[in-house]
Amino acid sequence: MKLGAFSVSLNVKDIHASKAFYEKLGFSVFAGDIAKNYLIMKNEKTLIGLFQGMFESNILTFNPGWDDNAQKTEAFDDVRAIQQHLKSQGVEMTTEADENTTGAASAVVTDPDGNVILLDQHV
Repeated sequence: MKLGAFSVSLNVKDIHASKAFYEKLGFSVFAGDIAKNYLIMKNEKTLIGLFQGMFESNILTFNPGWDDNAQKTEAFDDVRAIQQHLKSQGVEMTTEADENTTGAASAVVTDPDGNVILLDQHV
């Protein structure tokens, strides 16, 4: 399966403090809006999302159809195809993408340890 760009979406308490901390590690703002309490920061090919007050826990995020520069890739597995594969393997979906649609969609699964995995397709 081609899951696309990977990032860790962090639930942060103070987005300004987190931004300053990750800048010290060599990250710079890649996308987002600090006024809306979210930033995507990048260091080479590593992406970290900082989200204040948007969700309860950290999330592993995959973006089918995007590379690490948020550019559309030529070939990718659609989130609905990934979802069908996971379901065929007995993986229970926490949230499902509507399989009667095309384009942007998302699905969520939770691993055996309670870690949330977001499949977030923007194309």
